[in-house]
Amino acid sequence: MEVIFWIATNVFGTPAILLGFIVLVGLLLQKKTTSQVISGTFKAVIGFLIIGAGAGVIVNALNVFEPMWKEVFGLQAESLGQFMGQQTFNSKFGSAVTLAMFIGFLINVLLARFTKFKYIYLTGHMMFWTSTVFAGVVVHSAGHVSFGKLVLFLSVILGLYWTLQPALTQPFVRKITGNDNIALGHTSASVALLGALLGKWFGNKENDAEKIKVPKGFEFLRDSNVITALSMGLLFLIGAIVVVMKDTPGAKELVAKAGEQNFIIYAMLQSLTFAGGIAIVLMGVRMFIGELVPAFNGIATRIVPGAKPALDCPVTFPYAPNAVILGFMGAFVGALIWLVVLGNTVAYIFVPTMIVLFFHGATAGVFGNATGGARGAVLAGFVTATVVAWGQYAMVKFFIASTIPDTAMWAADSDMFIIGPIISFLAKLLF
Repeated sequence: MEVIFWIATNVFGTPAILLGFIVLVGLLLQKKTTSQVISGTFKAVIGFLIIGAGAGVIVNALNVFEPMWKEVFGLQAESLGQFMGQQTFNSKFGSAVTLAMFIGFLINVLLARFTKFKYIYLTGHMMFWTSTVFAGVVVHSAGHVSFGKLVLFLSVILGLYWTLQPALTQPFVRKITGNDNIALGHTSASVALLGALLGKWFGNKENDAEKIKVPKGFEFLRDSNVITALSMGLLFLIGAIVVVMKDTPGAKELVAKAGEQNFIIYAMLQSLTFAGGIAIVLMGVRMFIGELVPAFNGIATRIVPGAKPALDCPVTFPYAPNAVILGFMGAFVGALIWLVVLGNTVAYIFVPTMIVLFFHGATAGVFGNATGGARGAVLAGFVTATVVAWGQYAMVKFFIASTIPDTAMWAADSDMFIIGPIISFLAKLLF
């Protein structure tokens, strides 16, 4: 029993080590060289630990952003309440998340092998964030859930989602790519489908976005780090100017945080810090997913020959690069509108996560363009901002408030916002 307890605590109870163990086994099964096994295992573990460091940087920047915009709208200062946060959540439930992700992938592979849905979900970083956010919803909704029950519940949900999501979007992917070689495996599927429907109903297919010439000066929009820094910089700048001009106790308290530094400069540095935190997290995700996905893929291809890979959303971008820009523009304008509306109605400060708005808005734009041309692409972008804004408000306030609302503010995606309430209902019903 002491040996079992030690393994449970130090292997299954330590997410980074469990993740490294899974990668190690996957690489050994593929008969990789000793060098590849050692390199892959260590990179996976280090990448996972980097995510926690980046999450801390983001939270610190949000601790300036949220009260600043509450002051802009004249709202009563309130915190997110008592919650675990990503770092604490990882240490407590990270092992369950990692194991559920692995078993969920195996369920996806088996469903692809024995059903007509021949899709293998290979967008690793989305697999990780989806597993994490859904786990947060379960724990918040049901309270204490045993390790085994949490892993089993998440595994089934994830296995079904990763199998059925690519199948639902495939008819439109065929229209976009002109073939049936690849599928979409991404949490933007819901807004992509909504965008395609809106384009069909309200767009004009003849007015294809790809007939529009985009100036070379807008090529920077393709770099997500630059987009995040510029857009968050704009929001921090506007908020800081308003706060400096106000003569209220709350404004004075915020300005005092900058110490000897000018508050506007301080706020701008916080916006760049936020962008840096996102970059750190993404670097960590890329590092461990770069080792995890090949290990998964090696297992999948042996069991399900001929299966279609469900891949990250940028695989659709080359087919309609102008629609990518139009979709993002529609999402960005929509985010600014909903920032004001939410702040003045339900007193919630929406954090418009540019990574999500860009990739989801761009993907929806490509789908919207396929059915409704340029107008469909813009409408698809706007509906993306609508789902993300109101979805973030609902998740943070009602479905994940005691666990990881900080993560829901910057890492939760369109599908998670829509499926989250369903998972909450099931968790309450079962546990």
